[in-house]
Amino acid sequence: MRTFAIVTLGCKVNQYESQQIREILEQCGLEQVEPTERSDLVVVNTCCVTHTASARSRQHIRKSGKLNPDAIIVVSGCLTTVQIGELPAETENLRYAGSQKQLAAILRRIVSGEVTASEGRNLQTCTNNTIRPETSHKIKPKTQIGPQNASSVPLSKNSLPAEPSLPTLSSFEGHTRAFLKVQDGCDGCCSYCIVPKTRPFVRSRTSGEVIAEARTLVEGGHKEIVVTGIFLGAYGLDTVRRRNWANRQNDKLSDLLKQLAQIPNLARIRLSSLEPGDVTERLLDTFCEYRNIMPHLHLSLQSGSNAVLKKMCRQYDVEAFRRVVEKVKARLDRPAITTDIIVGFPGETDVDFEDTVRLAREVGFAKMHIFPFSARKGTAAAKMQNVVDTRVVKKRSQIMRDLNAELAGQFREQFIGESAKVLVEGGSDPPSGRSERYFMVFLPKTDPKPEKNELINVKLGKNTEKGMLGLPEA
Repeated sequence: MRTFAIVTLGCKVNQYESQQIREILEQCGLEQVEPTERSDLVVVNTCCVTHTASARSRQHIRKSGKLNPDAIIVVSGCLTTVQIGELPAETENLRYAGSQKQLAAILRRIVSGEVTASEGRNLQTCTNNTIRPETSHKIKPKTQIGPQNASSVPLSKNSLPAEPSLPTLSSFEGHTRAFLKVQDGCDGCCSYCIVPKTRPFVRSRTSGEVIAEARTLVEGGHKEIVVTGIFLGAYGLDTVRRRNWANRQNDKLSDLLKQLAQIPNLARIRLSSLEPGDVTERLLDTFCEYRNIMPHLHLSLQSGSNAVLKKMCRQYDVEAFRRVVEKVKARLDRPAITTDIIVGFPGETDVDFEDTVRLAREVGFAKMHIFPFSARKGTAAAKMQNVVDTRVVKKRSQIMRDLNAELAGQFREQFIGESAKVLVEGGSDPPSGRSERYFMVFLPKTDPKPEKNELINVKLGKNTEKGMLGLPEA
């Protein structure tokens, strides 16, 4: 076995874990090739957060098998961990890994030659709740985790091969920005979300592990790190349920962020998605204290209607969201506030939708990710009544996409004529990159041409639909 390919679907956490898979296979002497090329081993890192994501994952599994008929296809990620009838039975060439430890064990056995495609049936699968991490949450999930067709054989910690865990990262291959996972798992109860069934154990890495990996990534040339997790605001805790937190808030993330900000040569730090309850005074103090923490917060809203938020079982209401936004804007200089919106949730009325539009305008989001509601099998929302007509959902989604373009343009407009520091991300013509406040800047033609991963200062000129045009600084 000489080559491998990785297909990654889904969130930043999945992208981080695919980099771990790359590291372990490269450490074993294999060479990575593109998923479109023939390879001896293919890992499909799946996502199932939406019906569409699940369908795309299955499509890539089939496509990988057709392109590589003699290869072993290992399927990992969230789709392998829930029994919702969306995966085919395993075959000699197709194997499922229901946990990270199992994935690491399978990969090492394959690379060592213990397992070939013809012997693939000897690979036994296990579930996330048969290997119980010491730091996992104390409440077992009600739904058993693992593919319905997997031949589950419980493995004890002692029965796993040596070094069963996926490795820490030395680089985030192919990317200027490195994602750094510090937290995993969610035991929340948002009615539309299947993640608590795919990643039920809430756990965090120690600050020492995080800082060590961040230093290595910086030494590897990365100038920006995005701190990420399944429920980032629960870093350091064993549950995401705020009613079980001391004083209903958590400052462990801000303490970690302060340590990260002091790493030499780490020019930029961003946080992935937060909820409004995660934004504490101490977190904002840390933002204000360290200039290398970007003035950008992704606060997941989902809906601007209290009635809809209650049906979603979110841990905040509109008033709480509004107060947090006001606090952030009072402390930070014109911060970029980005968000997620679900359109057409069951029971969403015209008034509910208008409330969402009104709140979005009030906040002035720098970017909104718009998701038309799609019933996800295995979630409470999939069984809800008062389903919104698909034509109405489509119309509302378009209204929100148009509003996103309008608000994003208005946000960028205020920076015309000012200087910005841009991290060059692509070698296209013209090259482009992200500013401190995350919007895209298309760089001026210069000689020499800006190189990927270079931080350069530009003057912000014309505002366009896709971003801003940068001008050479005088």
